[in-house]
Amino acid sequence: MEYLHRGNIATVAVQYSYLPSKLALITQASRGVETARAVFEEVYGYWTKLPRSTRPRLYLNAISLGMVNSELSFDLFDVLADPFEGVLWAGPPFNSPTWRRATTGREPGSPAWLPRYRDGSVVRFANQRGGLEVGRAPWGPLRIAFLQYGSDPITFFSPRYFFHEPEWLRAPRAPDISPDVRWYPVVTMVQLGADFFQATEAAPPGFGHDYAPAHYIDAWRALTEPTGWTDDDLRRLKLLFAEDPEYQR
Repeated sequence: MEYLHRGNIATVAVQYSYLPSKLALITQASRGVETARAVFEEVYGYWTKLPRSTRPRLYLNAISLGMVNSELSFDLFDVLADPFEGVLWAGPPFNSPTWRRATTGREPGSPAWLPRYRDGSVVRFANQRGGLEVGRAPWGPLRIAFLQYGSDPITFFSPRYFFHEPEWLRAPRAPDISPDVRWYPVVTMVQLGADFFQATEAAPPGFGHDYAPAHYIDAWRALTEPTGWTDDDLRRLKLLFAEDPEYQR
């Protein structure tokens, strides 16, 4: 996002735990929510006092467990009168109330791994191939964007798969789900549980729970609509990240 807006942004981030996400979820689940609420109230309270005509646009961003904390950081009724611009939530965990509601309430015919929610004026989903550009209606004043991979076990995990076939295994499948994968009672759940604990280590960028910079670039571009960027510019920006050893395995 810093590149897309040529550095004209300010970012506020807080570490709420020294533990890895999986352990923090088990031992310190409330701490992340408390921290997220404190940060949001401080930033939003300051932002709403600025003149509307000149104040910066305000977006929330989180990945994985941070997304659950982020969605609980604000009360929708408190921001409706003066909404911030939007959020980008990547790798939403399966236990996220907002993600679950949008996924289960998706339009008929849209797949579980890339739902279409109502007319797309508020909530949209994207994967490796985009999706945030699609909506029957223009995006409204508050934009909620989910970036998720069909192969992400953090997103598509559920204990019910012990005895029920996952919807994301039915046709059509996500582009990163092998057509050779089959559902078997109990066995598939054990495999998915193993993937759950290896979600960031076992997959290359762009698969599983390892979200690639290129897909963030596409998501932020669709969400924030930065000016002055051509398709060639974006290709060069993606190449810059692709060649950075920090984002390679």
